Parts: sequence; structure tokens; C-alpha cells
Amino acid sequence: MIAAFLKLVRWPNLAFIVLTQALFYQCIMVTTGSRAGHDGAWYLTPLLFAWLSAASVLIAAAGYIINDYFDLNIDQVNKPDAIIIQKYIRRRWAIGWHLGLSAAGMVITAVVSYKIRNWVIGPLNLAAVFLLVFYSTTFKKKFLIGNIIISLLTAWVVFVLYLSELDVQRFTQDAAYHVAMTKVFQLAVLYGGFAFIISLVREVIKDMEDIRGDEKYGCRTVPIVWGIPATKVFAGVWLIVSILAVGVLTVYAVLTGWFIAAAFALAAVGLPLVKIFRRLYRAVAAPDFHAISSLIKFVMLTGILTILFFKWHL
Repeated sequence: MIAAFLKLVRWPNLAFIVLTQALFYQCIMVTTGSRAGHDGAWYLTPLLFAWLSAASVLIAAAGYIINDYFDLNIDQVNKPDAIIIQKYIRRRWAIGWHLGLSAAGMVITAVVSYKIRNWVIGPLNLAAVFLLVFYSTTFKKKFLIGNIIISLLTAWVVFVLYLSELDVQRFTQDAAYHVAMTKVFQLAVLYGGFAFIISLVREVIKDMEDIRGDEKYGCRTVPIVWGIPATKVFAGVWLIVSILAVGVLTVYAVLTGWFIAAAFALAAVGLPLVKIFRRLYRAVAAPDFHAISSLIKFVMLTGILTILFFKWHL
């Protein structure tokens, strides 16, 4: 039962959230504040950061549960061997877990919001909860909008840290804080943008993998509306954008003397993206798209790990 529950909540994806937020907080926010001469008085102390990260994990876990709850019929066609709800966990228990985890995530968010006197992250995390529900019930079956929602929520994993720390009044009055938060914003855009694009590509590829079940139950996903060839072009364009961006950043890293970081980014992010691009246009069956989706998860991990280099290069 424990193994089934961990599989239901996609524990590796939850680990990605923790890793992303921990690296961004420690290697970018804390390091940037130190380099800018900021006195280190971040509103997000290590303890409050840990609680905020826990809230993100709980909300995401609840989202995975409600998604599987409403996808039961489709999953019986696309991946019958991977079904957890009904097979191991009853439907009413799944709903109970979704509600409990969502509520716990929001309570923790409210406590953190109160502690740091930030009244933005509460409503935005609540919006994330509702978006995950509406995605599972409605938007997932619509053309492109479901993919965009998931991609935005993936980027939110990074931006929630920036917005939790942002104090507009202090930003205009404290020079060191202004410098630190400007750099944090730039890197939040960089990694949030990467998360959005790579997640969008993966979601579209997963739709190609699941086209048989989605079509049977009336979904209007991108591959169903446009067809597989046009969907490959769509995903390929975003992959090219990602490859070019990694290339530009690699050249910038070389010019600034970040040789190890440049080599890692090229070998562990850029070249795998090229491999994904090539395999995409040879893919014809669900196992092909599944393999590409798994490779994209590897690129997500290596992309996250590049944050480590800012510990030394900021």
C-alpha cells in the first residue's frame, strides 16, 4: 500500500520539486544576498523555506491524486498495468487524500505567509490547487490549455520562492536588497522559463503517447486535433528554442570563465536535447514517445543541477 501510494503521488516528481527549490534557495538566493552585501535577513529563513517547500510538495501530490482519479477510464486504455486507484486505493480514499493534502498545503502556506507578512503566495497557491482540479476535470481534455497550465505550474515551483521574498517597499529603499532581488528575478526567469518550455514539450509528447485512450474518451489534445506530424513540429520548435538557449548560455559561460559549468551544461543538457529532437522525428509508437518522455525527465534533472554552479559563480 505504501509503495502504491508513493507511485500514485509520483514521488520522483515530488523529489524534483524539493531538489529544485532547495538548490534555488541555497545556491542562488542565499549566495546572491551574500555577494550583493545584503545583510542576509531574508524573510524566508531556512525553516520557513522548508515549510513552504513542504506546501508545494503537498499541493503537487494532491494534484497527482485527483488527476488519476478522473483519468481512471483513460488509464485503463493507455496504461492498465499502472493503475493505482480502485486496484490498490479506493476512490473515496483517493478523494480524501486529495482534500487532506490540499488542505495541509494551504494551512502551511497560510502560516508561512503570516510569518513573512506576504499576502500574495496564499492566493496564488490556492489558485494552483484549483487549477490542478480543473485541469483534471476539464482542461486536460482541451486543446493545448491543459499543457500550458501544467507548464505554468511547473515554473511556479521556482517563482513562488522569488515572490515569497519580494518586498516592494524594501526593494525601493534598500540598495543591497535591490541588487540581490534583481539577480534572483533574472535567474528565476531563466529557470522558470526553462521549466515551462521543457514541461510543455513533455506534456505534448505524453499526449502523443496516450492518444489512443484520449481519443476514445473524447479528449481534444494537440495530437488529436493537429495529428501526430504537426504535433512533432510543434514540439520540435520548442526543442530548437531550448537547444539554442543552452548554446547561447554555454558560450556566455565560456566567455566569463565558467568552464566546468559550460562543459556540464553542454554535455548534460544541450546534447541530450539534440538527442531528444532526433528521436522525436523517428518516433511512431507509444513506447517511442514514452522513452522520449523519460529522457526529458533526465534533462529536467540535469537542468536543475546546473543551479549548483551559481554557488561559486555569482
